[in-house]
Amino acid sequence: MTDTQLIQLAEQMLSRSYAPYSKFCVGAALLGKNGKVYTGCNIESAAFGATICAERCALSTAVADGCREFETIAVISSADDYCSPCGICRQLIFEFGQDTRVLCARNSEDYKEYKISELLPLGFGPSNL
Repeated sequence: MTDTQLIQLAEQMLSRSYAPYSKFCVGAALLGKNGKVYTGCNIESAAFGATICAERCALSTAVADGCREFETIAVISSADDYCSPCGICRQLIFEFGQDTRVLCARNSEDYKEYKISELLPLGFGPSNL
């Protein structure tokens, strides 16, 4: 799976996003070390705290499938700028591997690559317990 293909899968999820309040659609595609790809989209709620981010949607699907080790997650939004995970999503990605690659995309040709440990420096994870 190439980075471009992973971003394209994330981009396909934009049309499945449920964002009637913010109009900010987000799609994610997560590549597990098992070779499977798990996708997700954001799901807003009128009770805003119940909103689910695309990254957490993809991670939840992966964990429910038994996958707990990840290579890369691609994130893209309906906006024109690069989309990066929010703080809660960064924490959850970090939970499953400090070396997970994060592709913050504008489109499948234009993206920035980070390790989750770069996006969440001094992160708190399982090794801290």
